[in-house]
Amino acid sequence: MSVGEQAVVVEGLSSAEAAHRLRHGEGNTPVKGGSRSYAEILRTNVFSFFNIILFVIGVALLALQRYSDALISVGLGLINAVISAAQEIRAKRKLDGLQLLDRGAVVVIRDGAEQEIEPELVVRGDVLRVRAGDQIVVDGPMLDGGRIEADESLLTGESDPVTKEPGDDLRSGSLCVSGDGHQLARDVGRNSYAGRLTAEARRSTTDKTPLQRRIEFTVRLVMVLTTLMSGAILAQAAIEGFTLLRVVQITAVLSGLVPYGLFFLIALAYTAGAVRIGRQGALVQQVNAVESVSNVDVVCTDKTGTLTTGNLAVDEILPIGEHEYAEVADALGGIAHNATTPNLTALAIAAELAGPIWEIRDEVPFASSLRWSGLVTDEDTWVLGAPDALAARLRKPLPADLVTERTRRGLRVLLLARAQDTGAPLRDPEGRPELPMLEPYGLVALGDELRPAVADTVRRFRSSGVDLKVLSGDDPRTVAAIADRAGMDAGEPVPGADLDGLDDAALDAVVARTTVFGRVAPEHKERIVRSLRRQGRYVAMIGDGVNDARALKQAHVGVAMRSGSPVTRDVADIVLVDDSFAVLPPAQEEGRRIINGIGMSLYVFLARVASQGLVILAVTMLGLGFPYSPTQVGLTLFTVGVPTFFLTFWAKPVPPDKRLFASMARFVLPTSIVTAGVATTVYTALYEAISHGFSSGRTPAEVIDEFERYTGLQYGVDTDFATASATIAAQTGLSTFFCFASFIMILFLAPPNRLFAAWTPPTDDRRPALLVAGLIVVFLVVINVPVLWSYFGLIGHARPVAAIVPPALLIWFLALTAAFRFKLLDRALGVHNLHR
Repeated sequence: MSVGEQAVVVEGLSSAEAAHRLRHGEGNTPVKGGSRSYAEILRTNVFSFFNIILFVIGVALLALQRYSDALISVGLGLINAVISAAQEIRAKRKLDGLQLLDRGAVVVIRDGAEQEIEPELVVRGDVLRVRAGDQIVVDGPMLDGGRIEADESLLTGESDPVTKEPGDDLRSGSLCVSGDGHQLARDVGRNSYAGRLTAEARRSTTDKTPLQRRIEFTVRLVMVLTTLMSGAILAQAAIEGFTLLRVVQITAVLSGLVPYGLFFLIALAYTAGAVRIGRQGALVQQVNAVESVSNVDVVCTDKTGTLTTGNLAVDEILPIGEHEYAEVADALGGIAHNATTPNLTALAIAAELAGPIWEIRDEVPFASSLRWSGLVTDEDTWVLGAPDALAARLRKPLPADLVTERTRRGLRVLLLARAQDTGAPLRDPEGRPELPMLEPYGLVALGDELRPAVADTVRRFRSSGVDLKVLSGDDPRTVAAIADRAGMDAGEPVPGADLDGLDDAALDAVVARTTVFGRVAPEHKERIVRSLRRQGRYVAMIGDGVNDARALKQAHVGVAMRSGSPVTRDVADIVLVDDSFAVLPPAQEEGRRIINGIGMSLYVFLARVASQGLVILAVTMLGLGFPYSPTQVGLTLFTVGVPTFFLTFWAKPVPPDKRLFASMARFVLPTSIVTAGVATTVYTALYEAISHGFSSGRTPAEVIDEFERYTGLQYGVDTDFATASATIAAQTGLSTFFCFASFIMILFLAPPNRLFAAWTPPTDDRRPALLVAGLIVVFLVVINVPVLWSYFGLIGHARPVAAIVPPALLIWFLALTAAFRFKLLDRALGVHNLHR
């Protein structure tokens, strides 16, 4: 920069030039946008592929005045859409509100004079006055004549202040902790460091969890199969001349095979899990994090603010020479308690040691450029600082091993020294700090204070097979020592600079074998998390500073400390309200409990869908009419809805089943084939028996009227009596069999004793058995109360049903028990190979 250019910079801009630059987009405008619009959120959630199909069916049923059928068809889809949209809108509001920078006034040089303006009015080329306590709001170099110390821990994770000389860059988002100077605004708004971090943090990156992806795939697969089946059945209906009402009703029944209720169940389970985890001290901001945390197999964590409190604690006091421990402790306490501007070191010593009150003649506060502080009292001159900073003024050198042995353990070692001459000054004639000749008095070693329960939490993670990695901006050796104290096997730490230039393959190899990374930038943390994901790991990232925000966004589960940066808290999936990640293992157990429960519910859903689908195909192919009416689909409230709700919340925490599809196939295929086979036999037997004269004692007109009233299937006065009577009785028998079989199926999944333990060992939890008993009682009430059995399209007191269903249930139970115990269908279909 030339002399003339330097003069312009020092004088700053004129008001007119600043206004011109502001109009032309060179202002420090806050970052906006970054997430989907409200209209897009509503459109994608409400008009999803699943919901569109339901809406079409619902509109058709409403047009035909089939209100209850319409409610059943579209109700759960709408509820799920509302829940999903509400969650995304809530997340959007938080993301759109993110701002790394404070909005307090800043001082700029305009027209040769200082004036206060709002940060968004700063323009490129402005000169800003930076003083202690000010937040840096733009990027740019320090100008001549200034010197400050900047706290960049929020950006880099480096806990010590950094001295900034003229020409050094100041980054937006850091804080001036001491000094005074001027800064040239070079990068502003979105182009600044804070702007880039904010834009990155606002980017919506919500991952679908493994279970969500599996269920979405399952639902899509069922929908495809249902669509194909619907086409065949509706083509047959058209050939037979079914009415429009009949066609719509068949479509409604077939759409009911799609397990939309799973989405609602997941949302409900996630919400309940979030409440339970919240009671333990973790605020869940993204509900699917309840599941995600259960899948985590590697936890990446920052050091300062996560593993440690950010405070120092006295680890050891070591007298030197002939001095006694009490003398050293008394002098250290005196320095700490008499300092007028105590730093973290003084506060840690003061918390540990008492000290005398001295009459202070002069004081040199600690500064990172000096690396020592001192007090001049009436009797002595005391200095406390880094051993290498005092070494040149010591009367005799320190034994090297005294310091290196402790720094190797990650401790911060300070030397306490006393001036040889009583009352020796700490300044030169010009008033600048200067050390006198010193006598070593003692050493004090301080370590980062671990958060409570960190060691126990690390042990619990490792015992459950979860790896831990530490990503910190501090010195790698210090970070490794902290990791060892926390119970990790730190091994050889790797500095962030060693990661620069590595391609993905080389980086993956380093990340796989390394536990501790030090001096890492936000970009390094993000790359490490990406590397772990490439390797198939399920990653949780814990952090508290803005430097962690990008890694939190990249991880499967982002976890923030409550005391951390607002940006980090807002982008996190989970916030630890007590600043303790000791709640994560219990949260992981809660997530595993919910996933196990949803997995069990998935078995029930799919067994019902597959069984009913096979029955519909078989009965239709036999030419025996359609086996269900839309109102009978409402019985799934008892066979699926209520059971899955309770099974989900009663489940035990077990590790996620990574072969869930194989396990489901081993259960669902035998269950659906046996159930569909027996159910089709029940339907056929009742249909054939009644159509050949096994009458219920009613007149043809009564049967037809009852049939139309309860099922809505309008056959008209010319309808054959045998067909109408046979259809309604067969549907009642089929529904009755399906309900009782579904209840007993729960006992296979949670067997109370060895009688039902063909699929899985018995459980000591008696609640599922009590649930089954309650459901049986409720269904018996339904089929014995006219208002209820008519609502569900059934007939009560049907003697043929009572004669055929009980023996069919016994045959079904014996066949399914044999299939599970001897793996008959597994071997016949080759399903036993799926779990290998």
